[in-house]
Amino acid sequence: MEKRLDIKTGFLCNNNCRFCVQAWSKKHGNRPKNDIFKDMRAARKNKCTSIVLTGGEVSIREDFFELIKYAKKLGFTWIQAQTNGRRFAYMDFCKKAVKAGINDFGPALHGHNAKHHNYLTRAPGSFEQTSQGIKNMKKLGVNVVTNTVVVKPNYKYLPKIAKLLVELGVDQFQFAFMHAVGNAMDNYEDMMPRASKVAPYMKKGLQIGIDANKRVMAEAMPFCLLEGYEKYISDFYIPYTEIRDVTSYDLNFGKTRKEQGKRKFSQCKRCKYDLVCEGPWKEYPERKGNKEFIPVPGKKIRSKKEILC
Repeated sequence: MEKRLDIKTGFLCNNNCRFCVQAWSKKHGNRPKNDIFKDMRAARKNKCTSIVLTGGEVSIREDFFELIKYAKKLGFTWIQAQTNGRRFAYMDFCKKAVKAGINDFGPALHGHNAKHHNYLTRAPGSFEQTSQGIKNMKKLGVNVVTNTVVVKPNYKYLPKIAKLLVELGVDQFQFAFMHAVGNAMDNYEDMMPRASKVAPYMKKGLQIGIDANKRVMAEAMPFCLLEGYEKYISDFYIPYTEIRDVTSYDLNFGKTRKEQGKRKFSQCKRCKYDLVCEGPWKEYPERKGNKEFIPVPGKKIRSKKEILC
């Protein structure tokens, strides 16, 4: 079984996204390099073989390449930078990252054009830089997996975003329904859409990727809203993950996510997906309620194999 380390290298960032879940942690700044190295070693002892370097924005650290090299030295075979992708607009930077050991590039693109993306990131020029970063890393043969946070201002444009990502040649893209913490909670009314209204646009976007033979994922969307696209819900594919943060660590994020992060409802017990669906992030029904999550009738699905086969 694959075990993955998601390591928070700090919380400083050159974007200020209106939905950033880490915004409340900026007071912690960036972590000392040796603390990160210590966490990497501990994760390797726990048999983690892959690593996600994240933040904040990991690529703005002066020791960014050192972190990659150390991960490679410890024997992590899959090394991803989860990033806004802006510094990767420079080919020399990309080449150094690849030489250091990056073999998976995880940039975030939240709009189909500069107007929409830059509004959400509050960083002029970020759309052009992130797009160029994707092009650069593809030229270098690196696997590119993008993430798009789904919010009120962009959900109707998910098909256009999908079309752009296909044109950019990404290997995989994910639509992740907004998690209402950090800036996302501060900007809740402006950012949080109705999940049921998002669903048809998300399906259209996913289908554009499917038709182009891309790997696609939908994150934090209950099964009842994505009928016909169940096999693309990311719950099935998230590996066993431990998260190491500035002040704490979680050795089984999957369990924590299901038991503390997500919510199920009384009507879920009547749904055929009850045993495999995690439900939405708990913050969503606290304000929006749960009436839009309508049970799907049918024989209970007991494992992902029944959907994936």
